[in-house]
Amino acid sequence: MIHAFTVDVEDLYNLMLRQELRRESPPTQAVVRNTRVLADLLARFEVGGTFFVLGEVAETFPSLVRDLAAAGHELGVHGYSHRKVWQLGPEAFRREVRQAKARVEDAAGQEAPGYRAPAFSLRADTHWLFDVLAEEGFRYDSSVRPSAARQFGWTEFGEDIVAVRLRGGRTLIEAPLPMLHVFGKAVPACGGGYLRHLPFWYTRWAMRHIGRRRPVIVYVHPYEVDTAPPPAEYAAVLAKAPRALRRVDRTMRRNAHTVLGKLRWLLQRYRFAPLQEVIERQLGDRAAAGST
Repeated sequence: MIHAFTVDVEDLYNLMLRQELRRESPPTQAVVRNTRVLADLLARFEVGGTFFVLGEVAETFPSLVRDLAAAGHELGVHGYSHRKVWQLGPEAFRREVRQAKARVEDAAGQEAPGYRAPAFSLRADTHWLFDVLAEEGFRYDSSVRPSAARQFGWTEFGEDIVAVRLRGGRTLIEAPLPMLHVFGKAVPACGGGYLRHLPFWYTRWAMRHIGRRRPVIVYVHPYEVDTAPPPAEYAAVLAKAPRALRRVDRTMRRNAHTVLGKLRWLLQRYRFAPLQEVIERQLGDRAAAGST
């Protein structure tokens, strides 16, 4: 089994300022530094990954996207400004995703075939996302989290990588997040906060258990390997923020010093590839060709 290694390229500091503190700020150099750490790690193990890049990151740091493409990685789109899908109607979503796709592809000099919604915010009531993505030239999506959550999750979708048939004869591939089943409940694994907050045996168990029936999609964010102090401007704003928001900040950076070691362990023991390659292996080249 070959698994997918994916990175959601977003900057913690500008997102925290915007979403939690209601202050607009461009992405910081931290996203460049930490994305390069992840790219260097993959290069050490000769692994290609999929980097889903926010449009505003590609716009601010096009050289980062260009270097990822030159290193042989697949580029995907993660939205433009990290607004959740359910915060947007179909037309606002179309504008955002079209703008983001243009920024990523212009910077990379290559096609960005895949999309991942910010915070996996695709739900049953926003299934129109599939049609919009297919119409905008995407071949696959990886936004479904097939488990219940407060603001996202689509439990009825299923867990297999599948070709979704759409109106007008179009097709879009959906590659949902892998789930563990614990006491009859589907729970996520193998990425993000689960790498930081839970004991590593949970991820090792998930890789073995899920990998028996389908490829695992490992996903991380650049800030999850960031052990440097936050930018001075951000730290000054956060110091005056309510205590609850300071707790959120600590949670988002908690145990970041452990993540690189865990990723090295996974890369040593499992085979990884970009997500589109994994999809093609699962479904065959013709089914994975997407909306054509």
